[in-house]
Order: sequence, then C-alpha cells, then structure tokens
Amino acid sequence: MCHPICPVFDDRSRVLLLGTMPSPASRQVGFYYGHPRNRFWTVLARLFGELVPATVDARRDLALRHGIALWDVLAECTIRGASDASIGECVPNDIAGLLKKAPIEAVFCTGAKAAQLYSRYCESSTEIEAIRLPSTSPANASASLEDLVEAYRCILPYCRS
Repeated sequence: MCHPICPVFDDRSRVLLLGTMPSPASRQVGFYYGHPRNRFWTVLARLFGELVPATVDARRDLALRHGIALWDVLAECTIRGASDASIGECVPNDIAGLLKKAPIEAVFCTGAKAAQLYSRYCESSTEIEAIRLPSTSPANASASLEDLVEAYRCILPYCRS
C-alpha cells in the first residue's frame, strides 16, 4: 500500500505528530485520524479548549493554527486493514526532508508501532528522538479519553496558542 495523504505543515509548524500509515477509514475521508471512533481530534480539541472539528478543512485548520504538522512514518508497506501488528515491507517517508521545509522543534509518534518504525527508519536521518504518545485508536481501549488528554499535554510547549 502506498501512502495516499500529503503531509500537513506550514511555516508555523513546530511539532510533528506521526502515525504509522492511514487506516482504511482515514484513506476513505482522505485525512489523518479519520475513523469516527478515533479520539485524536477530540484530544486536540480538549487540549486547546475548542470544539471537536468535524470536517477535513476544520481539522487541518486546527492543526496548523496550533503549529502542528501531521504525517506518517511510512510511505509504503504491506498492512491488513488497520492492524499495525500486520505491517511489513516498510518504506519510510522522507521525514528529514520535511524537517528542512518546516521549523519543527519536536517529533511525537502516536502509538508504539509508529515510535518503533520512526526509531528504526527515520531517527538517524532526522537526528531528533521522537517521543512516544499513546495511540488514540479505538483499539487502544485501555486508555481513557482523560488519560490521552493528559499524555498529549507534553506537546503544548511546542504549540502555538
């Protein structure tokens, strides 16, 4: 599978949030964290005291207004459904190239698999150690919404208010 969604960033992006590869639901809507039960957008909305964005344009705007860039570690891989455990034959995205285009100060991975893949394929070229955040996926049922919001607070020093 080839990554179908362009990275989201601009000249104000200070923090990069990386997943692994878009899920089938995200590919269908053409944007990151598109599964209706994924808590990513709810977490960001709570962090910034805003309403949960419902459209792709509103989600892009929320991220960019707060200095958040979005992308995934992988450009290509084999994957069954949305199962990170099934990922194989990995080709990484050019994260180092993105870092030359945006003033990113910190990299965060939204889940254990994204952090593992970033460490393996990207960290040597970016020279930035990524911080692992818990997954906001509905598959991560052990984390409550409150736990996720608390964990994601560590991005706030890098974000624009």
